[in-house]
Amino acid sequence: MDLAQHDDRTGEPTARPTSVTVSVDDPLRPDVVALLQDHLDDMHATSPAESVHALDPSALTAPALTFWTARTSDGTLLGTVALKELHPTGGELKSMRTAPAARGRGIGTVLLDTALAEATARGYRTVHLETGTHDFFAPAHRLYTRAGFVSCGPFGDYRPDPHSAYFRLDLAPATAG
Repeated sequence: MDLAQHDDRTGEPTARPTSVTVSVDDPLRPDVVALLQDHLDDMHATSPAESVHALDPSALTAPALTFWTARTSDGTLLGTVALKELHPTGGELKSMRTAPAARGRGIGTVLLDTALAEATARGYRTVHLETGTHDFFAPAHRLYTRAGFVSCGPFGDYRPDPHSAYFRLDLAPATAG
């Protein structure tokens, strides 16, 4: 997939499109660990510790999780997402993160589409996610709402928390092709 780079102030293209590849990856790669640490740091800066539900890189290697990265053709890390199986018909998005230099270029949409395509292929009927409630998380809320997610109550092991927003997407069954 090719994504154009844009000036954050004007929205004008600044460079030729960048080729992006999304693939299953190792969350313990050094560049991934660094991006996920930035993610954890931001979560702790915006929410109290008991409200931080982001996973550390080693937890993302669990068998119930599939972890993807988006990278440029030269291997530069652009973002991450994971899909965790909650039960046979439902999953949860985890560790959705776009590198600061790649924000506003559609990387989040590409990663989200990848995870949702996999959820559909697995036969999931729903995908849930938890994210923060502070202004820092407004771009994530917009991304999820555009994709059809709706606000819902806590799911799985989550409990009501003023620092957490919960979303659900009902998926259409996969069609034989």
